[in-house]
Amino acid sequence: MEKSEELARILTWDPGERGLLGKLPLADLNAMVDEMIDAQKVMILTGFPVAAAEVGETDGPVGAAHIAHGLTQLGKEVTVVTDRWSLPLVEAACRHRAPAASCRCVEQERAREDCEKLLSEKPDLVIAIERPGKGEDGHYHNMRGQVIDHLVADTDLLLEKAPRSIAIGDGGNELGMGTFSRQIRESVPHGETICAKVGADHALASGVSNWWGWGVEALLSCRTGQWLLPDDEQEKQLLSQVVEAGGVDGVTGKRQSSVDGLSLDENLQVLRRLRQAIQPVQAAL
Repeated sequence: MEKSEELARILTWDPGERGLLGKLPLADLNAMVDEMIDAQKVMILTGFPVAAAEVGETDGPVGAAHIAHGLTQLGKEVTVVTDRWSLPLVEAACRHRAPAASCRCVEQERAREDCEKLLSEKPDLVIAIERPGKGEDGHYHNMRGQVIDHLVADTDLLLEKAPRSIAIGDGGNELGMGTFSRQIRESVPHGETICAKVGADHALASGVSNWWGWGVEALLSCRTGQWLLPDDEQEKQLLSQVVEAGGVDGVTGKRQSSVDGLSLDENLQVLRRLRQAIQPVQAAL
């Protein structure tokens, strides 16, 4: 099995049993890595609010920080974009994992103006990871189908107008998951309502969106020969920083070191499998 396919198989474990992952086509990961390698300026969008807590969840900022780490280590100029409900989480994650990346906030009241300003800086590539995407009805929804417009700054334009784009999600309501519209509508509860309208050039799904942050680091490690994945302690500290900044588990709504209802150790099991899969890269260093 090609290495990229092995990594994708690890990342498509479906602990939440949402029924979507087994029905999705695999993106051309080699072409996707080519685009990341070629890009000089990369914008990463993240931050998904939890309605009950009115703050962002732990899934998203952690994965965005890993992608930012991998790309800044390769000399890319990286900007991580969110809104005020997740800004403290994103800033904490980037300080810990990707200090060379800059963080920007799109304000709800002037979202289009802020997005146009960001686009005027001409990013080569825009990556959305666990960022809400508007449905066909023009509203943002959580997995229960509830409208959460009051907790989201509209950043859809950043992916729509991107020269090239990558999107990562785990439920179908995330920005860029419009690529999988048919499968989401057929297989996900409330799929007709929550399915994001906007698609992406490369769309990735996993059991937890954060996992593709590691996935990107693993793919870049394999391509460049530079070890980019974190160890267990680094991951523990990163998640702790996000929780201390106010982040909550998107399933439980609680401030705890878990992601989408999965404990830290359950998440680390996936990370360990990824490290093992690309062990020859580390051994060669």
